[in-house]
Amino acid sequence: MTEHKLLDGKVAVISGGGSGIGRGAALLLAREGARICLLDRTVEEAEKVIRQIEKEGGQAIVAKTDVSQSAEVEAGMRKAAEHFGRIDIVFANAGINGTWTPLEDLSVEDWDQTIHINLRGTFLLMKYAVPYLKQNGGSVIVTSSINGNRVFSNIGASAYSTSKAGQVALMKMAALELAEHKIRVNAICPGAIKTNIGENTNRTKKAEEASIPVKFPEGSQPLENHPGSTEQVAELVLFLASSKSSHITGTEIYIDGAESLLIG
Repeated sequence: MTEHKLLDGKVAVISGGGSGIGRGAALLLAREGARICLLDRTVEEAEKVIRQIEKEGGQAIVAKTDVSQSAEVEAGMRKAAEHFGRIDIVFANAGINGTWTPLEDLSVEDWDQTIHINLRGTFLLMKYAVPYLKQNGGSVIVTSSINGNRVFSNIGASAYSTSKAGQVALMKMAALELAEHKIRVNAICPGAIKTNIGENTNRTKKAEEASIPVKFPEGSQPLENHPGSTEQVAELVLFLASSKSSHITGTEIYIDGAESLLIG
């Protein structure tokens, strides 16, 4: 008897799937039967994930994509649809922390880079996925953050927090607009998660100097006393991608072990 998997027959497009949360989601969704298209700037990292998926019996491809570039996102979606015949799930996950520094020190270029990758990138993924999603309905999941939604104490994170708040607003607008087409749109808001996103964070000395001291009590991760894992976030993505969440749309879900309730 063949084991039924949650996402059998589905196709998932995942941006930033070569590492961190995106990698964790790609592996889990593939294990649950989804065929995966990774949109990633770093093809070499994405190919490592593909090899792991294929080793476990799944199917995956990659399209080299800078999510801030409309032509590349459009081409990536087209590649996924042409290769697999459909698109059912979009995980808009690619993003950067960018430069964290006081407003007067933040360059226009650094502001634009963060907004373009995080917010414009999410818009482009939705825009070019919708025509395919309308064919069968589907699910869009956006990686936002506790920052800009519950937490505002990270001095210097203005561009990042603005992009994350914007993603949630865009998600809610899209959820209502697309509901008649049976397309659900939700956002996940992680707190501290063990990933390598710190590699694309530039927190300046001025940001450190301008920071308002926050005394973290013991157990600043109240639920587990340590940061969450990419596997835990992937389980949430799987839930939102599957029929198990068929009546959930227009919702941001916090996955932070109550961290933001303590320090927000």
